[in-house]
Amino acid sequence: MSLTEAAIQKKFKELFPTNTNAIHLCSVGGGCINESYNIRLRDKQFFCKINSASNFPHLFETEAYGLKLIALQNIIKVPEVIGCYEFDQYQMLVLEWIDEGPRTEAFWKKFGEQLSALHQVSNDFFGLKEDNYMGSIVQCNKPADNWIDFFIGQRLQPLIEQCLFKKLLSPNHQSQFEKLYRQLPSTFDKEQKPALVHGDLWSGNFMCNKNSEPVLIDTAVYFGHPAVDMAMTNLFGGFHPGFYESYHYHNPFPSNFKEQWEVCNLYPLLIHLILFGSSYLSQIEAIVGRYA
Repeated sequence: MSLTEAAIQKKFKELFPTNTNAIHLCSVGGGCINESYNIRLRDKQFFCKINSASNFPHLFETEAYGLKLIALQNIIKVPEVIGCYEFDQYQMLVLEWIDEGPRTEAFWKKFGEQLSALHQVSNDFFGLKEDNYMGSIVQCNKPADNWIDFFIGQRLQPLIEQCLFKKLLSPNHQSQFEKLYRQLPSTFDKEQKPALVHGDLWSGNFMCNKNSEPVLIDTAVYFGHPAVDMAMTNLFGGFHPGFYESYHYHNPFPSNFKEQWEVCNLYPLLIHLILFGSSYLSQIEAIVGRYA
């Protein structure tokens, strides 16, 4: 048994002191930075993520907050948060275990409808009252009154500065981004209200439960532009066509939605550039180059 598994066993014995059965751990996929486990007691089952408490401070606290915020809307399902704990050198998030079901046509239709409804949940500002994470990158959520200021100041520019420092981007790239910034008012409607977004909605960050209902996981929530979620769904190949048809029926796409999605995807592409290197640079250059 590894030190991590021993720590989980110890914590679960504290959480369920009356349990006299063995606590079974089975390692499962859970992303790039966390160790993840299926935890079985005799009559209970959980999903557990564990990580260093110091490498990514408050990572799971912010994830739990995002899940609870979405759950409060009573629109689309998320796993129930059982608890978020910090002990010894670890942080640990314990969630409801989700058994997966078939991704039917009805599933994709419901997913599009429910996400469009989530995007109708609004707020007085773009951002969030606290910072969180997108993957292992700290996501700054300092509030702003309009989307363009928030997108530049809290999404693109902080990452560009990191990339410049690491020599992943050049000063010429910065100049190209500045030209893009000047054209954003013609790309995004200035009347757009803040929308509650998942924030990192690629194909690995949702599930289909045994009742064929959508379940959002691994959130990076804030109040932003709906296009950020829709863009992310399309970044690595796209979702089922029924998802987009249903979303569009309930919340019609603007005429330039493809342009909006392309620009919004600069944010996750910059994150991937930082995390995984120059293989993502050509995609960034192709998008920004259209505004040069």
